[in-house]
Amino acid sequence: MRKSVLAIALFWAVCASAQTPKQWRDSVSVLIEQINLHPKNIDLRLKKAEANINLSQYDYAAEEYSKVLKLDERNLAALYFRAYCYTQLRQFSMARADYDAFLAIQPEHLEAHLGLARVLQLLNRRADAVDELNRCVQMFPDSADAYAARAAYETQLKQYDAALYDWDEALRLRPNDASLTVSKVDILLNLGRIREAREALDKAVKQGTTRAALREWYEKCK
Repeated sequence: MRKSVLAIALFWAVCASAQTPKQWRDSVSVLIEQINLHPKNIDLRLKKAEANINLSQYDYAAEEYSKVLKLDERNLAALYFRAYCYTQLRQFSMARADYDAFLAIQPEHLEAHLGLARVLQLLNRRADAVDELNRCVQMFPDSADAYAARAAYETQLKQYDAALYDWDEALRLRPNDASLTVSKVDILLNLGRIREAREALDKAVKQGTTRAALREWYEKCK
């Protein structure tokens, strides 16, 4: 089921770039008519929620996912994306409950663990968030995203040595990712390692980031 959830997410990303807001609104209108005729059709409700999300109508999307879950309480797509909607609506406790329910059914799902870690941070549950990020790294040691997520939170907590280690691990797994390279710069500057910070910026430029986009960072390296 993890693959199906990720497939939905990829499908949304492609469709979101291909359709205009008017087309999404038209889709909602058509889907409402179809749902009125077939109120127990889960696929129709998931498609309507997709359109709602692409219109930033997170409350309507969450409501639609709730209706799906009344029809199928173990529907992973509805749990996962309702948690996302609740996060956007700043209903963090409800988002946490959905991520917990999702992971109880599908425990080996990186994106759900990262989503839960983010919600725990937003709830100011520091120890729980750290535990969840540690769990991500332990469960998915080959994931650059797991290390990057932990590094970002360690940076927020000003745990610079730990963050630098995790950015380096993320880069070891995804060495040509310019965004990861740039992410190290702030850490290096806070540690007073100016020369290394400039080298990281130069590497990001070679990886495709424009020098103009990094002008502010280069200024800090003088």
